[in-house]
Amino acid sequence: MKRIVIVFGLISGVISSAMMFLTLPFMDHSSFVLGYTAIFLSMLLVFFGIRSYRENAGGTVTFGRAFSVGILITVISCIFYVASWEVIYFKIMPDFADKYAAQEIATMKEKGASTAEIAETQKKMVAMKAMLDNPATNAAMTFIEPFPVGLIMTLISAAILRKRPATPPIAATALA
Repeated sequence: MKRIVIVFGLISGVISSAMMFLTLPFMDHSSFVLGYTAIFLSMLLVFFGIRSYRENAGGTVTFGRAFSVGILITVISCIFYVASWEVIYFKIMPDFADKYAAQEIATMKEKGASTAEIAETQKKMVAMKAMLDNPATNAAMTFIEPFPVGLIMTLISAAILRKRPATPPIAATALA
């Protein structure tokens, strides 16, 4: 199990990291669809990892064991995702929070928001930047972006791929 989890977790993590770096040019346009599509693509490895485990285990796997394999792959992938974001946020785009806040305020002004609403949003953005500037908080917040996708993928994959061993037929002599 360990080898399959590590191999598929690393592949998923590399895909996750690569997709994050490749989508950097689109980050100013706040394309959540593009980001979650990238996360979903990397989490497809959860399905393939569970399937590989089942095939290597003689063609059978319980839901619990399949869930364990899938969630471990998800955690490894999420760690890569977090590490990539930490590099991006603190080294490549240290002004991300400021740009995001400015974009949100500009959108509010375009929509005709009141001065009080804009001031409240500005306060929230200052608090958000303070949280993101703390690496531990930033990592925790970033971890919860891909993890639910991986959890759902794990649950669905474990349910689809579970396969119990065939029970031997009851012998006629046992009935007599």
